[in-house]
Amino acid sequence: MDSYHYLKDEILKLNQDILALILKAKSLPGMAESRFEGWAKTCQGLPRQMSEDIMRVAVAGPIKSGKSTFLNSILQGDYLKRGAGVVTSIVTRVRNGDRLSAQLFFKSWDEVNAEMEQALVLFPTLEWHRTDSGLDIRNAEERHQIQKALKLLSADQLISHDTRNINNVLLSSYTKGYDRVYDIISARDTTRQYEGKTFPEHKDFVGDENLAVYLRDIQLEIPSEALAANIEIADCQGSDSSNPMHLAMIQDYLLLTHMIVYVISSRTGLRQADIQFLSIIKKMGILDNIIFVINCDFSEHESIQELQTLVNKVKEELALIKPEPEVYTFSALFNLFSSPDLALSEKDQLRMQQWRAEAELTEFSNRETMQFKTALDSKLGNTRGAVLLKNHLERLSVILSGMENWIGINQDILARDSESAQELMNRLKEHQARVIQMKTVLKTTVSGAVSRIKKKLNVEVNRFFDVRSGEIFRKITQFIKEYKELTQPVEGKADLSAVSKTIYRGYQDFKQSLNKFMAEDINPEIIRFVKTQENEIGNYFETILQPYHGTLSDAYDEYMRMMKKLGVSLRNETQLQNELPNLKAQIEQSGPTPPKLVAAMQYSVKIKTAALLRLGVYSLQQNLKKLLKRPARNRADVIQQALSGGTQQMKRDTLRLIVEQLKDYRENLKFAFLFKLVENFADNLVDLMQDRFQLFVTDLGAVAGRLDSTKIDKQRTLEMLKEMDQWSAGLKGSIGHLRRRIEQVN
Repeated sequence: MDSYHYLKDEILKLNQDILALILKAKSLPGMAESRFEGWAKTCQGLPRQMSEDIMRVAVAGPIKSGKSTFLNSILQGDYLKRGAGVVTSIVTRVRNGDRLSAQLFFKSWDEVNAEMEQALVLFPTLEWHRTDSGLDIRNAEERHQIQKALKLLSADQLISHDTRNINNVLLSSYTKGYDRVYDIISARDTTRQYEGKTFPEHKDFVGDENLAVYLRDIQLEIPSEALAANIEIADCQGSDSSNPMHLAMIQDYLLLTHMIVYVISSRTGLRQADIQFLSIIKKMGILDNIIFVINCDFSEHESIQELQTLVNKVKEELALIKPEPEVYTFSALFNLFSSPDLALSEKDQLRMQQWRAEAELTEFSNRETMQFKTALDSKLGNTRGAVLLKNHLERLSVILSGMENWIGINQDILARDSESAQELMNRLKEHQARVIQMKTVLKTTVSGAVSRIKKKLNVEVNRFFDVRSGEIFRKITQFIKEYKELTQPVEGKADLSAVSKTIYRGYQDFKQSLNKFMAEDINPEIIRFVKTQENEIGNYFETILQPYHGTLSDAYDEYMRMMKKLGVSLRNETQLQNELPNLKAQIEQSGPTPPKLVAAMQYSVKIKTAALLRLGVYSLQQNLKKLLKRPARNRADVIQQALSGGTQQMKRDTLRLIVEQLKDYRENLKFAFLFKLVENFADNLVDLMQDRFQLFVTDLGAVAGRLDSTKIDKQRTLEMLKEMDQWSAGLKGSIGHLRRRIEQVN
């Protein structure tokens, strides 16, 4: 990151010098122009813009692959909780900071209660009863009833898909953790900060699933030379979590990232969970910017040859998903324990002594670590960072060119007689009229383009999410219709209690399978669609921009020829830069963010327990009455037939709610994201071209005022303009130097 840091600091210094030059010009009596205000505002806003140029890196991989250990090794300290509970759904974001700080963002009481209500849909034990006012975890009696009901669940109700039932884990965690967080949570969003000596306390919340469920988000600030100020690196929870919502949360973060570091444990190699998650990333269309790390456990490998065999096997398997994968193999734990300021326990010191004796393995790990860091620095600090820095540098270059022109024209005007100066002003006026006309046409064109592309986006988004002909709705409908296990056999005595338990088990398995399908099959398609629309917007506007840039270049050449013919000596005689700033990168940093995919999977929020109970149990009772009137029918068969009818209605209601939820997502995608993205592109495009127009749009009223020699001290002003001319020449040299440095690292 050193090159990025250096270039960023130099651009900020250059920005301050150009701002000082503008303020100097404004201070000259009778010399100020209206365009100075715009230039000064741009320079004053640049530090804030550069501070917001965040590049995001996601550390992803399955549970227990060593993601937190890897990130700690990068930061050279034991900052993140290692081996955090698998129930944790948060993505821990880490940035550089002046001091250790952990910001924990807690859910509100309404969010907690809503999640618990979802988990209680069709809860089977009759000891749990609901009130019309809805659940409130702050009610001690309701907490007691939930805990009592959980204890009455049978083993088959506690286990789902060969793992602990997600809903029961959630309910249990919320009730167990309540006493420790009740004084933190409030009706609104709550943030708690742990700084300095209290920093380690944040690990209590991340590592304990009974507390972690109350967290929505967490951000750490850590003073580390290894982490550049513009980098956010995030520890994503295990991609093979049994809760599909966790995968959806990871997908939401991946949609914003510029680089993925995927961690694979050498103890297991590439597992089915890895292949499945990498296939999802590929479907999302973001597999290009990924680096693989095989986290080597020295204790698991007898020799370097055995480790190399595993590495080669992993590379071959990865190549089936991503051709020529970039893979680095090292021990994150060894690197962490090697951190100079980390105090090791006696046990860990003995482990280090043993590892250091394995010279071949440790030397191999050290080489791979250095190669990995070089690659990551290049991809982030150079390639990605250079694009953003170049945008800022070119903006400053245009402003400085405008200042140079202003200095040259005013030096010439003050040195002329009145007649000659008037001729210069008349020619400027003619040229300026054409430029102003170009500005008007550009604004009209951009305004029309915004309207056209919004209409096009509206058609594309509606078609993609169309309930009748859209591909994703066809897939969702097919999945729900073909799902066979919602109607499960009633076990034991065929009474109302057994039926209730059957409905609960069947519905929870159905919801789990449906959420998994949404996260693994539908969300990637939505992400790919969103990314495609983003690119289309950028391409559309850059197509519009190209001819105007060419026209501006022609106008600039004509301007320079005119000035030369009139005898005005301008230092800025180089061709206007042909390369346009990267609008896509600029908008990506400052623009709106897509709606959360997790929101599209919250359909069960709208499914009320009472309604489903009426559907699943009350209708069952009615069907039983009708069916039992028929002679010679087995009671168990009758119940199973009635249960089948009730569950078909569950499917229909679930599909209806998913349609509603995705319609909400569709409208948010259009109005809160894509349309705003279009507007941001348009605003940035106009700002970009306005900077270039200002190169030769002179305040003619101010020029006319300067023709009256009594208003200003000509000699003193000429001396100051000469000084400013030399100053601007030095700044121009700095821009050239920085431009070359950026091109070298890009």
